[in-house]
Amino acid sequence: MSRSARWATELLAPWVWVLTLPLALAWDATGHRWLPALSWGLLIAVTGSLLPMAVIVRGARRGEWDGHHVTNRAGRRVPMLAAGLSLGLGFAVLLAGDAPKALVALAASMLASLVVAVAITFGWKFKISLHAAVASAAVVVLMLTYGPWALLLALLVAWVAWSRVALRDHTAPEVLAGLVMGVVVGGGGYWALLTALTA
Repeated sequence: MSRSARWATELLAPWVWVLTLPLALAWDATGHRWLPALSWGLLIAVTGSLLPMAVIVRGARRGEWDGHHVTNRAGRRVPMLAAGLSLGLGFAVLLAGDAPKALVALAASMLASLVVAVAITFGWKFKISLHAAVASAAVVVLMLTYGPWALLLALLVAWVAWSRVALRDHTAPEVLAGLVMGVVVGGGGYWALLTALTA
């Protein structure tokens, strides 16, 4: 059981979803054109996933927090700040470059989710599960983009949600809160922003 939980936690970590989701979305948003899809998708993937993860891994190796998943709530300050600055830079480039509206909405919803996560983590002092939040948001976005078949990915969301409790990195309420935040803020925010941008 612990091996399955560990696999889920690593393979379905937030950085993995944030690395792959923009590429999947960009493929649809650019009309299935490889170069624009890669350009816009990689911009969000790099600023939303790879750069923040580089900061997290470096800090973990130097002992600044408890590992690359940063399970200690207090240790999340610098990683969340790094993620906000990096993603904010990417968002600014999207706006300046007149990126497809779906990708602008995605980046904006990611920033909104990060702000809410920071408020919950440090304002309410509640260690919400970012694994659960990012996974559930990604599935909602993919379902809105590619249709109801994407809902099958909810099985992966259930797997990673279970893993966080099984590994005792989170309590069940922390994981449930993450799932709700992902659906409402990440997925719902994306839908609301895209609707406003395309109205």
